[in-house]
Amino acid sequence: MRTEVMKGLLVLILCSVFAAIPTRASADEWPMVQGDYWQMTGVHLKDGGALAYATFLATEWKANQEFAKSKGWIKGYLVLSNNYSRKGEPDLYLITVTERLASGPEAEKRIEEYTAWRKKTQAQMQKEAGNRLEVREVGSSTLLQELTFRK
Repeated sequence: MRTEVMKGLLVLILCSVFAAIPTRASADEWPMVQGDYWQMTGVHLKDGGALAYATFLATEWKANQEFAKSKGWIKGYLVLSNNYSRKGEPDLYLITVTERLASGPEAEKRIEEYTAWRKKTQAQMQKEAGNRLEVREVGSSTLLQELTFRK
């Protein structure tokens, strides 16, 4: 009896192992492929703050995105306006598109390069970010991944 139970467990374990190994044929059957990451930040504008924030976006934010793009860190960026926003929804969406996410040493290196390019300390940049609270509030942040159809 004990031998039969052991054989049954062995068969079950082997079936589990083989089921967990992805095969090329099954991967090709999936109709979509993972693509770029889209990081989306929802921004709520405060009364009277639209012009000041639009000016910030057109100058500093755009310059930051162009720097990241020149380094190959992002593929693109855009600002979308929510023309028919309902109560609680953001007024603007700030979007950056990247092929992959940086982590560990690569992320640290990017922070160092960005800080050197800005010629400001982390404390200075944090203070400036806090000053924008007068004109806007970040309401949400979402990381989406594009799915493209297999050919």
